[in-house]
This record gives sequence, C-alpha cells and structure tokens, in this order.
Amino acid sequence: MDATTKKAILLLKSLIFHYHGLDDEEREMLEETAQKMNAKDEMDWANKFISEDYLSAFERSREFLSKIFSKMDESDRIKHLMEVWEETHKKGYVTEMETTAILTLSKDFHVEKQFLEAVKG
Repeated sequence: MDATTKKAILLLKSLIFHYHGLDDEEREMLEETAQKMNAKDEMDWANKFISEDYLSAFERSREFLSKIFSKMDESDRIKHLMEVWEETHKKGYVTEMETTAILTLSKDFHVEKQFLEAVKG
C-alpha cells in the first residue's frame, strides 16, 4: 500500500473520530491502525490536515478522499467505511454527525447502497 492510500485511510478514520473531539479511546484506535499499516507519518499528516481548520476539514477531506478512494476496488471502499463504522460503535455510541458523515462519504465513493446493505448485515 502506498503512502497516499495510507493517508486516505487514516484521514477517513481521523476525520470521523474528530467529529466530537478525539478522545483517548479513538486516539488509541487510530494509533493501532497506523501501527498495523506502518503509517505513523501518514497518521500525523492526517491529524495535521484536520487541525489546520476544523471547520472546513470535512469538505477539504471529501475532495482528497474521493480522489484516492475512487481508484480503489468497490469492495475496498466498503471495507474501509465499515471499519470506521464498526470502530465508532466500539466506543459505545455513534453520534448523528458521525453517521451522517460516513453516509455522505459512502455516497461520494459511489457505494452508498452497498454500504447500507453491509451495515444491515
């Protein structure tokens, strides 16, 4: 996996986790993902990207993520969205903003229907 793809995956997770402030549990999940992917620099980049302007982070991220995710197989796009979806549930709650953001991104990635089917299980 190249560095740009790692950045996109970590940006996706970090973006969703930052919706209500990155708590310790979310930070740990993000760090675990970065460690598994050997992508500490990419994680630092993603967090810096978001912190540059929290208010515009989602819109700026959508453009970057769409470019990278559009090059992935459909199954990989769904897989990464599902990973974020499942990790948000691990903490015991999912906010409406997080859910809306993930659904918006699934639409951007042209896998909304498939993602919803996967969530229904």
